[in-house]
Amino acid sequence: MKLLILDRDGVINYDSDAYIKSVEEWIPLPGSIEAIAQLSKAGWTVAVATNQSGIARGYYDIATLEAMHERLRSLVAEQGGEVGLIVYCPHGPDEGCDCRKPKPGMLKTIAAHYNVSLTNLWFVGDTLGDLEAAKAVDSQPVLVKTGKGEKTLGKTLPAGTLIFDDLAAIAAELIHN
Repeated sequence: MKLLILDRDGVINYDSDAYIKSVEEWIPLPGSIEAIAQLSKAGWTVAVATNQSGIARGYYDIATLEAMHERLRSLVAEQGGEVGLIVYCPHGPDEGCDCRKPKPGMLKTIAAHYNVSLTNLWFVGDTLGDLEAAKAVDSQPVLVKTGKGEKTLGKTLPAGTLIFDDLAAIAAELIHN
């Protein structure tokens, strides 16, 4: 099985320090929907692992989050692809859960769902927490320059981190190489 795991905000859609609180605010980054569809059509399963502390903070509810994810699924389907499992952490940063990145709980959930090893599996994110979650389970950390990615480049990245301009560049690499 060819499995790719993506962070959501800043990788698939525009991010905001004020949180993405509605379907109207959930706006895909240029080329991201097409990239997911291309990967899907090339035999890749594309799963998503996303911190969503806006739920704990009361900015939006699970129904709104699910509506955002349904929009993602329908846009990818319109391009002939599909999105695999989407897991999210609804907790705030001080709740001590195992799922909030940089902890790797969501990655483990996805691996268990698909019955695959996380070793060397690509996890694409735009923050140091994403990359640290990947490294914690021996996955391949992959940084995109979209979202907070350019800012993250200025930090000390985990050894072996791969860097791409955007999700379209990752799709091209995985499909054609």
